[in-house]
Amino acid sequence: MILIKDGRLVDPLSKIDEIRDLVIDGDLVKYIGKFHRSEEYERIIEAKGCIVAPGLVDVHVHFRDPGFEYKEDMESGERAAFAGGFTTVVCRTNTNPIVDNTKVLDYVVEKASKRKLHIYSTAAITKGFENKELTDMEQLKAHGAVGFTNDAAAIMDVNLMIRAMQECERLAVPISVHDEHPELVGVLGINEGKISEELKITGSPNMAEDTMVARDCMLALHTGCTVVIQHVSTEASVQLIRMAQKMGAKVLAEVTPHHLSLTEDAIHKFGADAKVDPPLRTSRDRFALLEGLRDGTITIIASDHAPHSREEKDSGLLDAPTGIIGLETALPVCVTYLVKKGHLTMWKLIEKMSLNPAQLYNLDAGYIAEGCKANIVIFNEEESFSADHFESKSDSSPYRGERLFGKIKYTICDGQIVYESEERE
Repeated sequence: MILIKDGRLVDPLSKIDEIRDLVIDGDLVKYIGKFHRSEEYERIIEAKGCIVAPGLVDVHVHFRDPGFEYKEDMESGERAAFAGGFTTVVCRTNTNPIVDNTKVLDYVVEKASKRKLHIYSTAAITKGFENKELTDMEQLKAHGAVGFTNDAAAIMDVNLMIRAMQECERLAVPISVHDEHPELVGVLGINEGKISEELKITGSPNMAEDTMVARDCMLALHTGCTVVIQHVSTEASVQLIRMAQKMGAKVLAEVTPHHLSLTEDAIHKFGADAKVDPPLRTSRDRFALLEGLRDGTITIIASDHAPHSREEKDSGLLDAPTGIIGLETALPVCVTYLVKKGHLTMWKLIEKMSLNPAQLYNLDAGYIAEGCKANIVIFNEEESFSADHFESKSDSSPYRGERLFGKIKYTICDGQIVYESEERE
């Protein structure tokens, strides 16, 4: 057995936020309360001064397997997840081949089953991302797909999107959309504004996202489908989602730590390591995202962990692919930029990084209770560290070398200590 002693238990489901001890027996939380130290425990974790929370749940990660394992694979992705306090992740579909049939999905599910990390997978909405023919969603769900997404391949055919939403509603699974109108975008990953003007290029304007969000919010309202607007980045998108929710649409909003903490100016400092899709936008957009978090319009924080090789990221700002890693810095970035700055309480942060994303896919995760699986993260919100070591194969992060608060001390997955921090400055 393991005793976690004197930690501040923060559980969003039971709304507990107080000093409690936890006893882990096998893969389960056996007791929650106050217990004496004794030799009956194989391990005693002294958690005084630390927060004990549910293992985090990330519903937007790219593990690049199959096809792009040089960027990341399930083994390195698992290490990165554990180092960031995550015990459950949901993978995206833009692999090679694409997860648009049961053969590829079975490969992903089988490979995931061999990892300690709880790895789930979505499947593609359309075959080959060509946006001409829907995949066999019913069969894909039967083989383990927890939801559907075309990743960045926007479906412009409105009738095809309606049919996709209707099918997802029938199957009771969410559909996740990357809302960015391709005809309105020049260079992906760079905001249309002062940075694009300096570079003398056409970037990605807010309008590219806003027009698609408006459409999909209304389609969600009329189809009854649960629609997830991924990585929201603009002020108008937050307003549109808020309005659609008030009208009764089952629209959920997801936001990334980097869109909550950085603006387009990061391109000057970090170059391609700040090139993401949708792009980092203005301070006004960032504050609108923060307000959406506070008032409950945005309910999920997800990393959009998107690793690339250093060679790819160093190929020049305009040529470099979009995407950065995020699993290992997600919680510390949110502690540093949200909790420490008073934008969000710790309880609300944990809810948006564990319980809410778990409930989106009906996963038994995101909470701590007696008799539940022991999936737990222990971190110190007051301890800072330099983000200069990554378990991911990639190091493409705008937080590289930055001092962040919220050091992960332990990650426990199904009762096993799968990550224990080394003392680094």
